[in-house]
Amino acid sequence: MEITPTLITAGIVAVIVLFLIVWIVILDRRLKKLAGGKNGASLEDTITANQHTLEEFSLFRKSVEEELARLNGRMKKKIHGVKTLRFNPFHGTGTGGNQSFATALLDEDGSGVVLSTLYTREKVSVFAKPVVNRASEFGLTDEEREVLKQ
Repeated sequence: MEITPTLITAGIVAVIVLFLIVWIVILDRRLKKLAGGKNGASLEDTITANQHTLEEFSLFRKSVEEELARLNGRMKKKIHGVKTLRFNPFHGTGTGGNQSFATALLDEDGSGVVLSTLYTREKVSVFAKPVVNRASEFGLTDEEREVLKQ
């Protein structure tokens, strides 16, 4: 039997075909393993379940962001800064001492109240002045203005 170019070509084609058949069988097994899943569920079912879970996470994220925005709005209205300044309103008269004070209770926007007291041996006077944007419609003493600055 003589080896002809046709026979060589047929042999090469046969080897290529055999290689392709083996490759197809391996790919088929890998595809079945991928699509089959652990419990026989299809790849489409897995993708659908993952998509549903992703949608749930998206809704959860949106609700968390809304709650954080709501809480942030509430936090701005809570007391953010408290400053107290003790002083002697009578400067050198021998009465009062440094028992008088002014205290500012403000939220993040600079709104709240300034509480101040004037202490003497006979009495203690307490004043409360509303504050909006670090200013009050009532006259402020120097000490009250100072605690608002701080």
